[in-house]
Amino acid sequence: MLAFTKKEKALMQKLNTPAKVQDFLNELRFNFEKNGDTLKSPIMVLREKNANCFEGALLGAYILSHYGSMDFTPYVLCLKVAKEDYNHVITPFKINGLWGALSKTNHAVLRYREPIYKNIRELAMSYFHEYFLSNGKKTLRTYSELFNLNTLKNGWAISDKALWHIDKKLDKIKYYNIVPKFHIKKLRKADKVEIKAGKIMEWIRK
Repeated sequence: MLAFTKKEKALMQKLNTPAKVQDFLNELRFNFEKNGDTLKSPIMVLREKNANCFEGALLGAYILSHYGSMDFTPYVLCLKVAKEDYNHVITPFKINGLWGALSKTNHAVLRYREPIYKNIRELAMSYFHEYFLSNGKKTLRTYSELFNLNTLKNGWAISDKALWHIDKKLDKIKYYNIVPKFHIKKLRKADKVEIKAGKIMEWIRK
């Protein structure tokens, strides 16, 4: 088990609003997982200075819940997609009764959401039209109920081990359909200009 240094704690203390946390997540290099799938703890993300979407969501939730200027619950939410695409994990947060989300991504889409959504379904639905493949096929299918990281055993945030047990827990919780099955084949593909914009990358894989 590791421990946050004074420097790491001082950094997180400065990130006391969702916007500041999102700015920090954007500054982290994207984790391309060159040596295989990873799911690093927040402390390991800070030390390796890179994150994939799930790792960014965990770090964002941890910082908000411990150093945020409001009483934030550390939630994560999984957006599940068709088999040929990749799932995405975000950090929902609530301000004045409305929901927003932190999001670590390498694309020009699927990013931060302002806290303007009345409920979790509205928040999840806001990602639907952005979620498509390079051929324009829209792939977002379901979203999970909120998963509260406070239900985990203490120490997950400072573990030097991969956090695959959290991934397994997300697979077991309830999911809600976004697209009725009868309508999936009727979905219109994204426009060419949307596909072009979707290919913009924030970080280039070396």
